[in-house]
Amino acid sequence: MHFAVSTATPSEPQRLAISPLGPCRIHLVRHGTTRMNIENRYRGRRDVPLDAQGYEDAVHAARRLSGVGLTAVYTGPLRRTIATAQVVADEAGVPDLRILHGLVNLDYGSWEGLTPAEAADRDGPAYALYRASPLHAVCPNGERLAVAQERMLAALRLIGERHRDENVAAISHAVMIRLVITAIERLEGEEWRVPIERGSVTLVEVDHGEPRLVAALGVSPGHLVGSPRAPARMGEA
Repeated sequence: MHFAVSTATPSEPQRLAISPLGPCRIHLVRHGTTRMNIENRYRGRRDVPLDAQGYEDAVHAARRLSGVGLTAVYTGPLRRTIATAQVVADEAGVPDLRILHGLVNLDYGSWEGLTPAEAADRDGPAYALYRASPLHAVCPNGERLAVAQERMLAALRLIGERHRDENVAAISHAVMIRLVITAIERLEGEEWRVPIERGSVTLVEVDHGEPRLVAALGVSPGHLVGSPRAPARMGEA
């Protein structure tokens, strides 16, 4: 009688090849147009709804994302982001929205409801600092931009941890998306004022808590990351 003898020992367990999960791909969407966008006024935490153009912007974003296989849709708590997120989720077949406060807009404090020109007239030094050195700026009676940036990055890290190797949409606001790009690309001075079109998509990968900019679709011509940039116009609130 012959027996097959194994040479393996308990100290030599069989090793299984396990592929690590890839990064989370977060599609940052700016909400659609509102009346205050048309009036070029700082919206901040004011809960203004989308207008008719805003819903068209949302549909445009939803169609752009329809083929990526979204598994979750996150949004800030304001109506304009929730409405945009609902259109994106419906197109992708995602049943529920997830509200995440970290995605909410910058608190513009005393500037909410003002145009940029009015804010400059009212608080000249603070407004000049806001445009030229955002991470040292604070909106009067509002939020420090460095604090807003860190809360937005913390929200992306949380999403990245929950959804490794998945595609996720996160609907937020122009200034918040700019602050993400500023952090990743280490932009300085007025470079940070990258115009983010309403309904545009900016793709960020988050891997082990580290965000990386992949693509900025819908950023105004001449302001794409990696290309020469010019400061945003005075009228871009």
